[in-house]
Formats: sequence, structure tokens, C-alpha cells
Amino acid sequence: MINSSPIDETQVLLGLSMGELEEWAQLEGEKSFRGRQIYDWVYNKGAKHLNDITVLPLLWRNALEGKGVSVGRLREVNKLISSDSTMKLLLGTHDGEVIETVAIPTSKRLTICVSSQIGCPMGCRFCATGKAGLERSLAMHEIVDQVLSAQEAIGRRPTNIVFMGMGEPLLNIKAVLNAIRCLNLDLGISQRRITISTVGVVNTMPTLAELALEYLGRVQFTLAVSLHAPNQRLRETLIPSAKSYPIEKILDDCKHYFSLTGRRVSFEYILLGNLNDQIEHAAELAKLVGGFQSHVNLIPYNPIDEEDFQRPTMKSIETFKAYLQRSGIAVSCRSSRGLDQNAACGQLRRQYEAVN
Repeated sequence: MINSSPIDETQVLLGLSMGELEEWAQLEGEKSFRGRQIYDWVYNKGAKHLNDITVLPLLWRNALEGKGVSVGRLREVNKLISSDSTMKLLLGTHDGEVIETVAIPTSKRLTICVSSQIGCPMGCRFCATGKAGLERSLAMHEIVDQVLSAQEAIGRRPTNIVFMGMGEPLLNIKAVLNAIRCLNLDLGISQRRITISTVGVVNTMPTLAELALEYLGRVQFTLAVSLHAPNQRLRETLIPSAKSYPIEKILDDCKHYFSLTGRRVSFEYILLGNLNDQIEHAAELAKLVGGFQSHVNLIPYNPIDEEDFQRPTMKSIETFKAYLQRSGIAVSCRSSRGLDQNAACGQLRRQYEAVN
């Protein structure tokens, strides 16, 4: 395991592999099979507290609690379910903070959108999370718990994981990679069904590739880069950090990432009505990302109270998408989910903090 937690995880069991739990049990003076029992109860039977693991000797459970050992599960603070069955969870941490997780079910898939930080320092104008700034990065077990909590709340095993909730994953790379390792090996979720979404942090994409190769052995997850504009001038008006990370440099880093991993990069593009959704913007975007293996994911804007951006019309969405397709760009369009329950990142957390 990469030990990169911003908090003390030495006494947290969630996130440890079976081998690590066996070794830990032996260091505690128990047989290795106790580690396998803990593994089964944590990952398969939903144990949230040591006392839930009733197969363990009571005296040992009490001794462990006395030393501050815990499973490391979060507590459910709030749960909202929209008319389209999208579920948003608000989860409480050990230090009194709250984080958001969204579960998006369809007939064939269950996508869990997880957070990597509490708040976010990037300050993107269209995102509610960045309005409150950054509190701290999440520990690995806090990321994994979001998947377990969503799975338990909705009653289905997840098929896809997206690091697209609160926070900037590339500012918490090691905890994110540890979480991917756990989700893959311990929860059985294929790397190919995991996506890391980033707005772009200078010099981090090559680092992500190198660390992923070192710690995961191979890179099969998808990297999604949030462009949201086809040129530097417009991008700077939407994403403050863009001033220090020119769009041309982002594209160079994406090509470097592809050369290291062999994995094509996806580009996310939030469509803002009458701002970046016109045909001339589509032409600029096609020219920008054409020429190397990539995919563009169009995202119609999900409104937040603090900004007066508009959702694009269906006509502008279809026109934009059709232009990219005619230009030979692989493109998809994400359907909006959970609009009646404020599903945009950070909205539920901000509402909770406003009344608490």
C-alpha cells in the first residue's frame, strides 16, 4: 500500500488487502485466519464496527477498540433520491466533515461518482464544490467507503466508478491510486470501469502515469481531462487555474500520458448555453483535439444557485455533437441526472452546512 493519507490510517482496517490483514492479525498475536475473517466481514458482509464482526473473540475486539483500531467506515448523514432514481449520499467523517457521493443507476449499470477531497481548491465557476474552498484531501479508506456506502444504500453492486465528485483527484494521487487498487482487487471492480477526472494540474499527468505503473502494475483506468473550452482565453474565464496551465501544455501532457500508458485520453466539455456551445466553438474543439487518440464527452450544464450560466438547448447540443462527429472525433453526450435533487457536485454539502 502507498502510505499517503492526510490523516492517521494506521488503525483503520478498511483498505487493507487480505494478505495485509493476515499479517496484521499475526502481529496482534492472533492466527492469520482472523485476518481472513475480518476481510470477509469488511468487504462482503458490511461490517461498520469491530463489534459487528462477531466471529472475533470479544476480548480481542475490546482490546482493539481500546487501542483505537476501527473498521474506518463513514456515517450516513443524509440521503436524497431523485425522480430518475439517482441517489446522493452525504457522509460524515471522523473529524466532523461531510462529503458527497452520487449513485447513478440504469437497467444495466450502477455508476458511483466519488469524491477525492473535502471541498476543492480549483474554483471552477460552474461547480458548487469550489465555492467553499478546500478543507483537506480524503484518506484512501474514505474514498473506498463511498463505494461501499452507495452499494449498501442502493442494494446493487457498482459496475463503474468515476472520480468526478468533490475535489481534484490529481492533488491526491497516491490516495486515489490506493483506492483504485482496493476497488479492483478487493471489491472486484475492473480498472477499465474506473475513470479519473481532472481539470488539470501542472506536471501531474505524467506523474500519475508513472505512479500508476509502479503501484498498480498496469494502467487500465480512463483519464478524463476537463477542457470545458476550446481556447485558452475562454478557459481562463471558467477555470482560474487555467492561467498557469495553458491549454497547449495540457494537450502535450495528454500525449505524453498516452505514450506512457497506451490509454487514450477522454476530454470532458461542459456545454454552457450561448457561451461555449456554438458551432465556432465546436470547430475550434475539433481542431484542438483531432490528430491523436481521444474521446470527447459533452456534459450539459447542471445549474447552481451562485452562477447565472444557462443550460444549452437540445438543438445546440445536437448541432455541437454532429459537428464533432463529422470532423472524425469520437464523441458522446452525458444525459443529465438528478436535477430535481441538486445533483451538481457540492450542492447538498453546502445546503447541509448552511443549516448546521
